[in-house]
Amino acid sequence: MYTMDELKKFCYGCHKCRLAETRNNVVFGEGYENADIMFVGEGPGYYEDIQGRPFVGKAGQLLDKMIEAIDFKRNNVYITNVVKCRPPENRNPLEDECGKCLDYLRWQVKLIKPRIIVCLGAVSAKNLISPDFSISRQRGQFVKKGNIYFMPTYHPSYLLRNELAKKDSWNDFKNIAAKIKVLQK
Repeated sequence: MYTMDELKKFCYGCHKCRLAETRNNVVFGEGYENADIMFVGEGPGYYEDIQGRPFVGKAGQLLDKMIEAIDFKRNNVYITNVVKCRPPENRNPLEDECGKCLDYLRWQVKLIKPRIIVCLGAVSAKNLISPDFSISRQRGQFVKKGNIYFMPTYHPSYLLRNELAKKDSWNDFKNIAAKIKVLQK
């Protein structure tokens, strides 16, 4: 089994897909490496690619507020993405790009051992829960796989464009807070 530092080295040297050709930085992930809650987005955006850190733009600022609203901090959860390099023009990552990065994500999950994984958006949910997952129909419901509970919810960037969806996501986050309290007993 790899250590997190070894996994980062492999990831930083990755050229498995064309996203590596245009990236400024690999955005591996950050946070507490023994976190009970792991947040998985789709892929890095412009600011993330520049800084090499996940969720640092406006969507990241909203995510930070949501995390704090359930009495957690960014440094006691783990935040990453399905793909570790920015897709051009902020498009969603393609299926084959996700497939090339999934091994890195699976290793992150094995090393961190979260109790809850929050799938931020459809790409994350489709790759972690089921390829035919529908975020609009199935968000907000825990899905248990092995020892991990998955909570699919809207991506923070979607919430910035759709004010009405914030209430649904807030309910999802309240359910996450309630579930983690039960799991931590």
